[in-house]
Amino acid sequence: MDELTSVFIQEGREQLQAMETGLLDLEQQPDNHDNINGIFRAAHTIKGASGVIECHYIEAFMHKVENVLDRLRNGEIGVSDELTGLLLRSCDHLGRLMDVLESGAAAPEADVQQAGDALLVELAVYTNSGQKPATGGGLVEMDADVEASGGGVVNTDSWHISVRFGPHMLRGGMDPLSFIRFLSSLGEIVALETIPDAMPTAADMDPESCYLGFEIRLQTRSSKADIERVFDFCRDDCDLRILPPNSKLSEYLKLIHDLPEDEMRLGEILVRCGALTAAELEAGLDSQHDALKADQDAESEAPQIGEILVEQKVVHKAVVEAAASKQASVSEKKAVEARLIRVQADKLDQLIDLVGELVIAGASANLLAQRSGQSELVESTSILSRLVEDIRDSALQLRMVQIGETFNRFNRVVRDVAKELGKEIDLVITGAETELDKSVVEKIGDPLMHLVRNSMDHGIESPEVREAAGKVRHGTVGLNAYHDSGSIVIEVVDDGAGLPRDKIFAKAVEKGLVQPTQTLTDQEIINLIWEPGFSTAEKVTNLSGRGVGMDVVRRNIQSLRGSCEVSSIEGAGTTFTIRLPLTLAIIDGFLVGVGRAAYVIPLDMVIECIELKDNTAERDFLNLRGEVLPFVRLREMFEIEGERPVRENIVVVQYAGQKAGIVVDQLMGEFQTVIKPLSSIFRHLRGIGGSTILGSGEVALILDVQSLVQRNARSEEREMSASAALPRSTQIQ
Repeated sequence: MDELTSVFIQEGREQLQAMETGLLDLEQQPDNHDNINGIFRAAHTIKGASGVIECHYIEAFMHKVENVLDRLRNGEIGVSDELTGLLLRSCDHLGRLMDVLESGAAAPEADVQQAGDALLVELAVYTNSGQKPATGGGLVEMDADVEASGGGVVNTDSWHISVRFGPHMLRGGMDPLSFIRFLSSLGEIVALETIPDAMPTAADMDPESCYLGFEIRLQTRSSKADIERVFDFCRDDCDLRILPPNSKLSEYLKLIHDLPEDEMRLGEILVRCGALTAAELEAGLDSQHDALKADQDAESEAPQIGEILVEQKVVHKAVVEAAASKQASVSEKKAVEARLIRVQADKLDQLIDLVGELVIAGASANLLAQRSGQSELVESTSILSRLVEDIRDSALQLRMVQIGETFNRFNRVVRDVAKELGKEIDLVITGAETELDKSVVEKIGDPLMHLVRNSMDHGIESPEVREAAGKVRHGTVGLNAYHDSGSIVIEVVDDGAGLPRDKIFAKAVEKGLVQPTQTLTDQEIINLIWEPGFSTAEKVTNLSGRGVGMDVVRRNIQSLRGSCEVSSIEGAGTTFTIRLPLTLAIIDGFLVGVGRAAYVIPLDMVIECIELKDNTAERDFLNLRGEVLPFVRLREMFEIEGERPVRENIVVVQYAGQKAGIVVDQLMGEFQTVIKPLSSIFRHLRGIGGSTILGSGEVALILDVQSLVQRNARSEEREMSASAALPRSTQIQ
């Protein structure tokens, strides 16, 4: 694939996404003309670019789509569910055509071509000349006498044509009245006034000369260029000015706004929108050229072409100002694009890997400098470490993207699934500007898809059931994202019926997951939905019932060093909460030591460090300013040999609003941590999330704070009851 085609595919998919987003918004706001224009521009850009790379099957298909969108933006057809559905299916087909192009195939396969032909038949219904699909989907004949804006036949608005014939018209064998009669063939002349101002006295009159002029009001659907062509044969021997009707002004402004984002001169913009003819532009440029010569002698400022055209009364000032604004916006956009550069993702990944190795090498140099005792060398390496940290932050920032692009894909999912289920569901997106690593974004799409579809299928009730329960007919699925303690939190919320605990427990008993006599808390019952193969669906559908959804979601999220939790209130709704690290590459860590081993705790999760009192030696909790703090001893957890030191420390960490303590021997300070994944044989270990290389070349394990906090949280109820018996001497102030 050549570079031009690669760029087309990348930018074409962006325009395709813009089209789809616009069409989904169109259903909610059918009168938003700016949105309709945006959809048309995206389709027009794809069609034009496909012609440049000579991909004719995309160009031909998009030409038909563009025709429908053109009629839509001109108000010739109305917005309907059938039309938006057809256009969305056309977007899907365009995506398949781009896949064909990306694969290097010369033409689409038979099934793809057949699907495209079927869509073209449906699109043709909306492009039949003289017919207008009504909102309900039928066809309505266009009435030629109906009033229309934007230059159509109207009773109160008309073109104004001012013409002054030259004196040599009659000598050339041309009759002025013949031009007037020809003009009437374009429409209806509603007013005609003869202007005899140039008529001389009888003594000076030449019978072979023409002295007449006319002021004409014409109702017509023809364009300005069509009207000007009537006077082609006498254009050099007459003074012609054509002023559009007032309704045409808004149309010209709209056409200027809808023009492609191409670099054009002011005159070219006016000609493209139809407000100016090529002959009028040429005459204006000639006048500007003459003015430039005169101004050079007078050393004054030359007039602008827009001023000249307005002065010649061939175009309205408002239209010129709109064209100038369009020209300025295109130039500004081009300037912004010139500051951007596209970089392949694999090159960015390679840069991150090199930065990681640079961090390790910098740590090694810093350690050797400290051991040498040379103050100048220590100072030099500290400066180097600070620069490496800045490079690290800048490199990681390159991979940070907003999650909103991922969220916006679900507008289409919610629309289609809601129609399939016969439900009325709205999608509410918040926190779309929240950023996280691109590699995390790419892997979170499938788990989110499972959760959103599950909420729509199992959570949101039918409109009739919701009304019977005193709710509004429209259900709501929400996607929310925000940062919390160095992690990104993604919530999938619905206002449906909630999780039926009795039904979940009965299904778990049926599958042998729990015993009938077993006593479980509400949260433990809810957590049964994460078990492999678990499903409460009564029948298998395209959306659910096979029991291969929720456990897959949990495994995929855990593979990203994240967690997934669920909370539910019966009758009120369900919330799925996903917590993920901001990046999978390099983090700020807090280095601690236990015996001869070193461990890294993610710095964003560290709250404080305190000294462990001797009188807590036989317990695994303490009173932290009136709050019970469970803790875990790394020495015991990892069975590290050796005696406890005289002084031990507790690192207080927090995850998902829960606090816990980690007992260590030494506090070794902050450390830039390059995360190295563990081999698959170590993935079953609890409490370990990865590894890193120290400046000394030794390996340090990265603690999985999530699992450590959850391990302590399971025994929190027991500790709460025991905290009442704590003597005041054990409280940490």
